[in-house]
Amino acid sequence: MSGTKRIGSALISVYHKDGLEPIVQELHRLGVTLYSTGGTQEFIEGLGIPVVPVEDLTSYPSILGGRVKTLHPKVFGGILGRRDLASDVAQLEEYAIPPIDLVVVDLYPFEATVAAGGSGPAIIEKIDIGGISLIRAGAKNHADVVIVASQAQYGDLLRILRDQDGTTDLAERKRLAGLAFGVSSHYDSAIRTWFTGEPADQPLLSGQPTHTLRYGENPHQAASFHGDLHGLFEQVQGKELSYNNLLDLDAALELIDDLATLPGVPFAILKHNNACGAAVRSTVKLAWDAALAGDPVSAFGGVLVTTAPIDRATAEAIDSIFFEIICAPGYAPEALDVLRRKKNRIILKRLAHGRMARKWRTALNGLLAQAPDQVIDGPSNMRTATRRAPTDAELQDLVFANILVKHTKSNAIVLARGAQLLASGTGQTSRVDALEQAIAKARKFNFDLHGAVMASDAFFPFPDCVTIAGAAGIAAVVQPGGSIKDQESVDACDERGMAMCITGNRHFKH
Repeated sequence: MSGTKRIGSALISVYHKDGLEPIVQELHRLGVTLYSTGGTQEFIEGLGIPVVPVEDLTSYPSILGGRVKTLHPKVFGGILGRRDLASDVAQLEEYAIPPIDLVVVDLYPFEATVAAGGSGPAIIEKIDIGGISLIRAGAKNHADVVIVASQAQYGDLLRILRDQDGTTDLAERKRLAGLAFGVSSHYDSAIRTWFTGEPADQPLLSGQPTHTLRYGENPHQAASFHGDLHGLFEQVQGKELSYNNLLDLDAALELIDDLATLPGVPFAILKHNNACGAAVRSTVKLAWDAALAGDPVSAFGGVLVTTAPIDRATAEAIDSIFFEIICAPGYAPEALDVLRRKKNRIILKRLAHGRMARKWRTALNGLLAQAPDQVIDGPSNMRTATRRAPTDAELQDLVFANILVKHTKSNAIVLARGAQLLASGTGQTSRVDALEQAIAKARKFNFDLHGAVMASDAFFPFPDCVTIAGAAGIAAVVQPGGSIKDQESVDACDERGMAMCITGNRHFKH
């Protein structure tokens, strides 16, 4: 192996001791000299394994309440000393500094302390100084040193110790060094975010678990996911989640969380990030039935999501169609028996509601960042612009339809009635095309549009959409407004006895 090195000494300084015992046992088996301090030293001694206290190496005790333990030339000289540089080797010998070949670090849990609502002083004390310095030193000198910067890399280290007897090549050490700098980058970004109160300036990919996906949007595209999927879901059954699955899940959960603000149980069916079925009802079974009725054809191969546990009756109804994923907060045991009839179905139990503070996407040679669209236009946001105000039932449907259109690719039109999606026009270059697509789709599934409502994600530049909607039987409309010709659309509604509400909030989605 190119640049082969064998581990002869190791410095171990970790906060969490989980998973450490087999590593220490393997290092002892290989005759590696161990250095440690504080709680880690006590842990190793408790295993009956010899360990040299860092204080014996430095001739200085841990001071300032443990704030200074490893920050000493005899520690960092042993890590940073270049083994192939004669002058470095001479100085190490002159000052009796033993070389350190392996550094194992697990940083203070800064993010966990913040998430737990720790006090300011408690959070400050969880800013690791010595650990982060050890990581950077070990990674910088990866030509000679193996750096393990988090528990996520313990598996790699165990493989090196067990299968390679502690021997590594330069490529392996460089890979671990890259992971180590990723840990330090993520850690510092989290600290900066806490101090400034602002989201990080770039996605915190470095410290997140990385899931290599089968492929991207298409089989010829490589892909990966950076984040803690296991913190969001328990996968009860099914194949590995794909790139497209994750995009659909993201869209589905954002939609269902908004629908959950309405009274009742929401159920949604999504394809290619757009809802093809959605409804809110008094029970999960009724919600499923109404959602499926919106477009039973597009539901084939869809992503199903709800906020209520799945019972057997709902599972039996769902079992009649082919779907990719179902995501719910729970499942009755008998419901799981039904859903498991097809082994490739992905069954997810939702555990948490995590979201990044900003939305990120690549553009040109950089990144675009924006705050998520968290606006839900409730009844108080609906300003009546026409002579006729919407009825209470129409107003409820306008709120429902406006949530759906917010989560539909632009240009978008949504038609709804009775808290049920009747049809939508999605991703059209013309708002008229979106409306005509929605009307045609509703009629295809035999929906009578008389008394239904229409939601638009952006303003109407001309009254043509109102004219077309009125002819189809639409009774009420909601749109953000903002066109210089808003009044023409309002007048068109008045001429047809339609109600129009204006929210002032556009909901483009690209």
